[in-house]
Amino acid sequence: MPVIDTFTDEETLTLTIVAEFAAPLDWVWAVYADPRQLEQIWGPPTYPATVVDHSLEPGGRVTYFMTSPEGEKFCGLWELTAVDRPTRLEFRDYFADEDFTIVDSMPGSRCVYTFEATENGTRATYESIFESVEGLRTVIEMGAIEGTTGALNQIDELLAR
Repeated sequence: MPVIDTFTDEETLTLTIVAEFAAPLDWVWAVYADPRQLEQIWGPPTYPATVVDHSLEPGGRVTYFMTSPEGEKFCGLWELTAVDRPTRLEFRDYFADEDFTIVDSMPGSRCVYTFEATENGTRATYESIFESVEGLRTVIEMGAIEGTTGALNQIDELLAR
C-alpha cells in the first residue's frame, strides 16, 4: 500500500499524508497532469471522478465531480497557485456546487503536494492547510483520511498498467 503515514496537527491546521509509489517521478506527476489518469485515482474507489476542466498552470482551475454508488454527484475545484513540474503542485481546494461555484459553508484548504525521486520510485507528501481547527475537524469527520488513502492506493495499480 502506497500510503505510509498520515497525521494531523491542530496547531498548524494541517492534514498530511505521505505515500511511496513504485514508479518514477515523471510517471507519478503524469497522473496529476493528465485528466484521464487523474479521474482514475481522484476520490475513493467507489466514488469515480470525472474531470471537467483541467488547467494545471498557475491561475488555472481543475473542476471535477465524484459520483457515489447511488448516483449522487459531489463537486469540487482546485485553483492553482504554483506548479513546479514534476516536483510541486500548490492549489486552493474547495467544495463546489454543480455549477462549480465554491460552497462557502464548507471548509476549503491550501494544498501543497510535493514529489521526490527515491531509490525505489517516488515519495509524495500531500499537505492540506485549513483556515480553522473546525475546518480540519470537519473534513476528518467526513472521512478525508480514509477517502484519500483509498484514492492514493490506486496509483500503483494505475501505473503498473
